[in-house]
Amino acid sequence: MENVTVIVLAAGGGTRMKSKTMKVLHPVAGRSMIGHVLRAVQAVEPERVVAVVGHQREQVGPHITELLPGALLAVQETQDGTGHAVRVAVEAAAAAGPVRGTVLVSAGDTPLLRGESLREFVEEHAASGRAVSVLTGRVANPFGYGRIVRDADGGVAAIVEEKDATDEQRRIDEINSGILAFDADFLLGALPRLTNDNANGEYYLTDTVKIARQDGLSVGAHMVDDVSQTEGANDRAQLAELHRQLNARTVTAWMKAGVTVMDPATTWIDDDVVLERDVTILPNTQLLGATVVREDAVVGPDTTLKDCEVGEGARVVRTHAELAVVGDGATVGPFSYLRPGTQVGATGKVGAFVETKNAVLGEGAKVPHLSYVGDATIGEGTNIGAGTIFANYDGVNKHHTVVGKHARTGSNNTFVAPVTIGDGAATGGGTVVRQDVPPGALVVPGATQRVIEDWVLERREGTAQADAARSARSESTD
Repeated sequence: MENVTVIVLAAGGGTRMKSKTMKVLHPVAGRSMIGHVLRAVQAVEPERVVAVVGHQREQVGPHITELLPGALLAVQETQDGTGHAVRVAVEAAAAAGPVRGTVLVSAGDTPLLRGESLREFVEEHAASGRAVSVLTGRVANPFGYGRIVRDADGGVAAIVEEKDATDEQRRIDEINSGILAFDADFLLGALPRLTNDNANGEYYLTDTVKIARQDGLSVGAHMVDDVSQTEGANDRAQLAELHRQLNARTVTAWMKAGVTVMDPATTWIDDDVVLERDVTILPNTQLLGATVVREDAVVGPDTTLKDCEVGEGARVVRTHAELAVVGDGATVGPFSYLRPGTQVGATGKVGAFVETKNAVLGEGAKVPHLSYVGDATIGEGTNIGAGTIFANYDGVNKHHTVVGKHARTGSNNTFVAPVTIGDGAATGGGTVVRQDVPPGALVVPGATQRVIEDWVLERREGTAQADAARSARSESTD
């Protein structure tokens, strides 16, 4: 296809969404509604894409240009109808170069739209030589939609809105999707001829059908089998339904690609997730963002992973993780929390009720139970005893702990960072490690407790901690 200009309408306020976020920016399956549309329109290989923005354009415009850096933005200052919006877009497109060939107009709130459907539509339109083509579909309940009235030859005679339709026309189940393709020369001539002589005082793009018919030009329709592709969302209930439909489509596609999904109804998979063959997803699992799960891995049940990588043959159960990497053959969970920066090495383990953050576990390293590991590097083959805390925060700064290879640390340890525990070292149960431990050494708990008076007031002046201590001392002396 050559010389295709795409216009995406994204200027409406979306007041029924009752949100401070612009309607087209609401996410569906990890991507904004307009993000889905911008990706779909790439299938027609457009010469340029023009997005019409209006309400909250300070939000919408940068989002569009971030997703599609070459997109042009056209500002519709007043909401005077779809015909007015397209006229604004054509003016912006013409400023960048001649508008020629085919102009495709699409709404910005149809996240189920498929690129292949648009491509077939535009190809048919271009081959037919029509002035106008309308993407249509059949629905069981067409109430509220514009009806497609066809002539004896099967061409489109008119698009009749619900409020203007006769009883006979209301029985028509073929509806206007709001997605249209135009011969560019016809559109440029028809836009100035649109009027706002209607109940809403707006310029309707669909009036171009009447203009084309008056001029003796061809108007046709391209019917899609799955009309849900063209559905938009005006409120949160419709948004949830679109999300459900898109998720069902995504889950089904992955199952057909060789992924086992035990309970599709409780499995949610974002649009950018990548799954390899023979992955198993157990019930109540969410795979979000750019998560990647490698072959033979098992994820779930009751697990949420966002922007994570799960290695081949790994097992992640009842876990919440974000920006984390789980190596090949590693196990995580149950009831684990992997925060950003966590890397679990191959065959490693993060066990029950363990939280990690900026923690790198070497191959075969294990943190089996009831521990917090923050800002740490743990060498290969090392085992961290139950109930261990990596005390990485001194109240002002974060510090790093290094545990060497094949070390064995006892239960209920506290590593007060910064500290290094050497390769092959060991620690006794209940040890508070404040100084470096040489390789192969054993460190055991001390026998006495030291109390250093006024330490906080001397070392943490200006902090909430010091203010609290000073206040408490003042109360005790009153």
